[in-house]
Amino acid sequence: MKKSFQLVALLSVVMLGACSGGGEKVAAEKVDEKPKVKLAGVTSRPVDQIQEYTATVEAEVKNNIAPSSPVRIDRIFVEVGDRVAKGQKLVSMDAASLKQVKFQLDNQRIEFSRVDELYKVGGASKSEWDAAKMNLDIRETSYKNLLENTALLSPINGVVTARNYDNGDMYGGGEPVLVVEQITPVKLLINVSEGYFTKVAKGASVTVKIDVYGDEEFEGKVSLVYPTIDSATRTFPVEVQLANRDRRVRPGMFARATLNFGTQDHVVVPDLAIVKRAGSGDRYVYVYKDGKVSYNKVELGRRMDTEYELISGVDNNSQVVIAGQSKLADGVEVEVEK
Repeated sequence: MKKSFQLVALLSVVMLGACSGGGEKVAAEKVDEKPKVKLAGVTSRPVDQIQEYTATVEAEVKNNIAPSSPVRIDRIFVEVGDRVAKGQKLVSMDAASLKQVKFQLDNQRIEFSRVDELYKVGGASKSEWDAAKMNLDIRETSYKNLLENTALLSPINGVVTARNYDNGDMYGGGEPVLVVEQITPVKLLINVSEGYFTKVAKGASVTVKIDVYGDEEFEGKVSLVYPTIDSATRTFPVEVQLANRDRRVRPGMFARATLNFGTQDHVVVPDLAIVKRAGSGDRYVYVYKDGKVSYNKVELGRRMDTEYELISGVDNNSQVVIAGQSKLADGVEVEVEK
């Protein structure tokens, strides 16, 4: 009985050892197994430096039509949407004050003529003549100013875009009686990164798309480049002008302006190579060399179909991982799948 017990114990030890040895072998095999990856060779090539900017269409010129002082509105001759010409009479204000000032001006002209005749024959002094001339000039200036504020004229060729009063209303300041905007041409104001400051030139072509017209393209031109950089945003304003001869583009429309800053040689990688770091906006690429991978932070440029332009982070003629990134870490040895 004792010998049987010893034999069973011996067999148990042997089997346990065999199991243990097999487990260690499997574990060793798992440790030695390398992550499998697929690679793609990447090179540097000329890439169009295209940037898109969003903006709201603005009128080239916007004029608020209103008198300089409170007065009753006699008649408004136009409605919203009417096209008006430069110098066209838009509003007639109450003329009672104008008539009174005109009467005073006529009397002052008579008085000056009287003093002027006396001065010529020695019947009035130089100081009396000067005083009469000054009073006449004051009356003429007052009449001219009041005349301009009684008959309100359009200073531009444009379109009436707002009417804030009706005939007979009292204008007391605040909102203008009318708003007239010039929409041939129109303009966009975009903010461009300071890195492109030396590459934006007045007269350069700009492709513009208006959301309401889908993919239809409109040709614009850089009409003004502001000379200073905003220190907070590191951008500078650029004004883009559209001829808009058919008047299809209107102020307030949402637009996208595309500028081409020429070409630069940059490494281009498949979009499958780009890895986003969890919890941040950083992007990375695994670069393969000598059996290992390195975790390289990259700066993305343009996306071109299934490829990305890289501003920095990967050298020319590198090999990058395009599959199998989920099992990788910086410095890990990998097995390349064919």
